[in-house]
Amino acid sequence: MSETMVMGIMKDAIQTGIIVAAPILVGSLLVGLLISIFQATTQIQEQTLTFVPKLLAVAIIGLLTGNWMLHQIVAFTNRIFDVIANIIN
Repeated sequence: MSETMVMGIMKDAIQTGIIVAAPILVGSLLVGLLISIFQATTQIQEQTLTFVPKLLAVAIIGLLTGNWMLHQIVAFTNRIFDVIANIIN
């Protein structure tokens, strides 16, 4: 196994991780930003106000994109198994 192959696998792993995590992270970021703007404009400084909307947003995004995320992870796993099969031969 060469350095190029290892670097390619690592690049694919990091790229897959970022792509799979992006919808939940971006959704949580946007909800947090909207709540922060709401808190700043109304001067409501309740720290627990952010938890429930973020939790709901993450759950909804997980339900909507979970199937796609699973397919991305399975495709990555299949690519890894193909690499392992090619190393052995």
